[in-house]
Amino acid sequence: MQRFTCECGNVLFFGSSRCLKCSSDVGYDPQRGAMQRVKPDSTMKRCQNGVKHNVCNWLLPASATAVLCVACRMNRMIPDLSAERNRMLWARMEMAKRRLIYTLLRLGIGLPSKKDDSKNGLAFDIVSTLSNPTVTTGHLNGVITVNLEEADDTYRQFNRQQLGESSRTLLGHFRHESAHYLWQRHLSELAWDDPLRLAFRERFGDEWIDYASALSTYYQNGAPGDWGQNYITAYASSHPWEDWAETWAHYLQIIDGLETCESLGIQVQFIALPLVILPVEPGVLPAMLPSTPAEDGEFLAWLQRWMCLSTVLNEIASSLGEPALYPFVISVKAAQKLRLAHHYAQVWGLGGRKTGEA
Repeated sequence: MQRFTCECGNVLFFGSSRCLKCSSDVGYDPQRGAMQRVKPDSTMKRCQNGVKHNVCNWLLPASATAVLCVACRMNRMIPDLSAERNRMLWARMEMAKRRLIYTLLRLGIGLPSKKDDSKNGLAFDIVSTLSNPTVTTGHLNGVITVNLEEADDTYRQFNRQQLGESSRTLLGHFRHESAHYLWQRHLSELAWDDPLRLAFRERFGDEWIDYASALSTYYQNGAPGDWGQNYITAYASSHPWEDWAETWAHYLQIIDGLETCESLGIQVQFIALPLVILPVEPGVLPAMLPSTPAEDGEFLAWLQRWMCLSTVLNEIASSLGEPALYPFVISVKAAQKLRLAHHYAQVWGLGGRKTGEA
């Protein structure tokens, strides 16, 4: 997350709707990627979900006939807002969703609404299991469904412990499911021998392995004993699609975490820790994709910065008596998968080209 400031010079944050120094109404303009004041004669207006329900601080053009911002227009289903608890949990959901959308837009990945593009668009269903016991978090045909109850910290941590996860967050859910959406949108219809698809198969495995059977085996037997050498999480070992989703979620986490640290002045060169030095293998793409030593080296430097900064974040969390903020170990094979995720982000950010050619 980048650092924001008000026109008066005061620091603002991604969720700010009012400057605490000058008392001006402020909001985030996704078109400019910046916070700005909202005045009666402003060219921007607040999202109606912010005005009515205080759950959104994004802006849209004042001249627009729409009343919802680009993020809220993607909602297909929202909770019953007559219940105060639902409004509280929904606010947490919307904040996590906007952080996902912020990062994808910063990467240059276009996000059409499913209302505007039924084939490639994205929509969100936020549904509570209290109203629909059959709901599960997941993705299907451009619709990401998230269980509202996951915004309840107690509920979510119970699930984390039951599933043996080292981390479980709302933002992690959105990042994970966005990977399934992007797979379907950008990779699923590629020719079998397209370089991007061949690269996926080389790094993640054969995606045509029976999905239901693979998940059933995973939940029955758990992850293999050596999963940490090959995957970023145990769940990633269940199926190539889940390996991809867990890897992409971590890629976005690193993107956002590094941007936040560096924009706030936490620079690797000032940290009293030796820099993590990775071998060259994690920086190299599969042979069917184009890359240069400079690009490979740039990725390795980026990943090494994160590995150093995440150590600092974990130590700070420990000093506060909290669990590690980043309880993961990036093996060489996991780093190689992150390298491919980085390549995909660059391709999709340049208009979603359907080949691996530069």
